[in-house]
Amino acid sequence: MPPFPLFVTSRFKLEPHSRASLLAVLLLAGCATKAPPTPAIDVSVPAAWSGQQSPAAPQAADLSQWWQQLGDDRLTGLMEQALRAHTSMRSALAAVEQARAQRDVQAAGLLPSLDASGSAQRSRSRGSTGNSFQLGLDASWEPDLFGRIASGVRASEADLLSAEAGVAAAQVALSAEVALNYISLRSQQERLAIAERNLAAQRETAQITAWRMQAGLASALVEQQARTIVEQTAAQLPALRAGIAQARHALAVLTGQPPAALNQLLTASAPVPQPPQDLALAFPADTLRQRPDVRQAELGVRAAWERVVQAEAQRLPSLRIGGTLGLSALTVGALTGGGATVASLLASVSLPVFDGGALRAQVRVQQAALEQARVGYEAAVLTALKDVEDALVALRGDRDRLARLNAAAEAAGHAALLAQQQYASGLVDFQTVLETQRTLLTAQDSVASTVASVATDHVRLYKALGGGWQAAEQQP
Repeated sequence: MPPFPLFVTSRFKLEPHSRASLLAVLLLAGCATKAPPTPAIDVSVPAAWSGQQSPAAPQAADLSQWWQQLGDDRLTGLMEQALRAHTSMRSALAAVEQARAQRDVQAAGLLPSLDASGSAQRSRSRGSTGNSFQLGLDASWEPDLFGRIASGVRASEADLLSAEAGVAAAQVALSAEVALNYISLRSQQERLAIAERNLAAQRETAQITAWRMQAGLASALVEQQARTIVEQTAAQLPALRAGIAQARHALAVLTGQPPAALNQLLTASAPVPQPPQDLALAFPADTLRQRPDVRQAELGVRAAWERVVQAEAQRLPSLRIGGTLGLSALTVGALTGGGATVASLLASVSLPVFDGGALRAQVRVQQAALEQARVGYEAAVLTALKDVEDALVALRGDRDRLARLNAAAEAAGHAALLAQQQYASGLVDFQTVLETQRTLLTAQDSVASTVASVATDHVRLYKALGGGWQAAEQQP
């Protein structure tokens, strides 16, 4: 339906009834843009994590820079460089700027617009010519009668906050990725050192076996068995060295550098960083407030709700007020005369009468999007709770496993030493030496792997708790 003109006046002279109508419209516009309340989302959250003795958790640890609790300065330096230079961080920051610009575009709809224009026309008719010159300012404004524009602004504001939470989510994911690759690097360096120590002992045993065979005290079978275990252990070294190189490459890329940039810096071995044993967990509800992905999901619900309100307002009448103030004359010099001034004011209202159900269908579209956002929020909450519970279970299991493996490795070391000494004295056969050396290598390698697993469990727990970024003051 085309806009219906309410009134048109010249030189901004308004009749009394027109002024009253305009005033009533403006008052209505000022009262109609109040934000509707966002619907509540009810998701059941436990009072405490499973395994805690009391639902009242102690004072939670500060997880904004959790990697500093690992006590590794090299890791801290890599983490800071990654948070500055990685492509995911730069992309997330660009998304924030895009969302901010989009919010500003929506907010501009609440303000009047002003355009300047100028024209010159020369016409010929029946042998005569004429000129016309015009200069003017055109103003227009659409009062937000039923909050349609304001709802779009609030939806864009929620999108902006979601993009800012996306920066935090990128920080959480990136910090965990850097720590996991660093732990993998140090673990494989430790496993390489264990394999090299065991290989040296096995070569010494193989040399003793060769001497005994030359003296007729051992068979060729024993000598071949000794060579077998030496070659099996030596075969592990290339895979470990390749894993070390790949971990260095991953860390270099995560810090925004070419793959080989950290080869010299990370060549020297160092122990796996050890996390603290007394990490104080927050309440589950506090953890959900800390998790940026949950905040994003909640803000998605808010934005979807505002777009439902916006779609509903599209079905209601809209008002547009426009005005023109300009100069019009037949010559350029006459534009400065008092009689060249032209002014007009126009107000129009439009109401959709028949559109084939398009606007009603658009409301249903946004309502379905709102339901998807609500389901997504519920899924994000449940996933966050599961991540923490899984990390706690894995951490408890690996700690118990590490205690057992340490005892097994200590016993295997004593057994291997005794077997080698007794074999050199001819008190035991080579099969005993072979078994003890294999057991020792397996036990020590398992200890090194489990130490890395415990550190990895802590990193995943920090990530599940939403650590790795500094929370803003405002509540979601």
